[in-house]
Amino acid sequence: ARKPFMFDFVRRRGFFFALSAIILIPGVISLLIPPALEPGIEFTSGATMTLDFVDESLTQDDVSDALADAGHGEARVQRTSDGTYIIRMDELQTPPSPPIGPTPPSERDSLQLSLEASLGAFTVLNFNQVSEIVSNEIVVSAAIAVLFASLAILAYISWTFRNVPKSYRYGIAALVAAGHDVLFVIGAFSIFGKVFGTEVDSMFITGVLTVLGFSVHDTIVVFDRIRENVTTNPGVAYDEIVNASLTETLARSLNTSITVIFTILALLLLGAGEINVLLLTLLLGIIAGTYSSIFIASQILVSWEYGDFGRILRRLTPWRKTEEPATASA
Repeated sequence: ARKPFMFDFVRRRGFFFALSAIILIPGVISLLIPPALEPGIEFTSGATMTLDFVDESLTQDDVSDALADAGHGEARVQRTSDGTYIIRMDELQTPPSPPIGPTPPSERDSLQLSLEASLGAFTVLNFNQVSEIVSNEIVVSAAIAVLFASLAILAYISWTFRNVPKSYRYGIAALVAAGHDVLFVIGAFSIFGKVFGTEVDSMFITGVLTVLGFSVHDTIVVFDRIRENVTTNPGVAYDEIVNASLTETLARSLNTSITVIFTILALLLLGAGEINVLLLTLLLGIIAGTYSSIFIASQILVSWEYGDFGRILRRLTPWRKTEEPATASA
């Protein structure tokens, strides 16, 4: 029988690690430049409204000037289509209702009256407001969610692969690969925020958690084949087993990812509105997750098995007088 084509993924693992570093570095540099991300009102508090003006000839400067005249010079205006604008500003205050007499107009009512007088009639398509207390709670909840998901992933994979020697390596490798994907997405949004003003919101957090799940799922498919081949081929070298497992699962991983990517691209091109941030997060994360499950996660297992990381560490710390072992230790 004809021997199936097998690309040598493992032998080129150093190249794949270096390529990942090159791709991640711009995002990391961007994250180090304040602000790391452009936060939406859900993380900073404030108000956002989408207005559709009857007069489609209005410009972004016209809307900004009218807001400044109304006492909101800090407002940021983004044009989405002819006559339609998204306005982000500080939190609008609502006065308490007096026990006797009519309720005074809220700051939102006053602002809308001022804009109507300056720019003409419009329709409020959307209005959201988040207080500072709520925004702080969202930030804390998001951090806890990511931390809990990471720990759960590590524990689950370590337990699932418990019959394989040093099963904890599989959990750590999957978590590192997922972290690689999340860092790529966050770094990309940091660059988008500085270049295009793209803001992150709760949809972004939802997307990041989904990316974590997808990345681990894609990685487990490969790891499961590695586990199967390790069990059925006890005398074969580990790097050969990993390489064969990657070859066997490559088509499945690519087909799944490409199908999802086409679906997300279709939604983005059709204009999904408020979930565009979620869709872009998923698109970037799935591309990164497909790459990491093939070129990062499994290569970490091989490098760990053969002591690559220990040798690199000793080269970086020549003052440490340690003997290089033949094989890696846990």
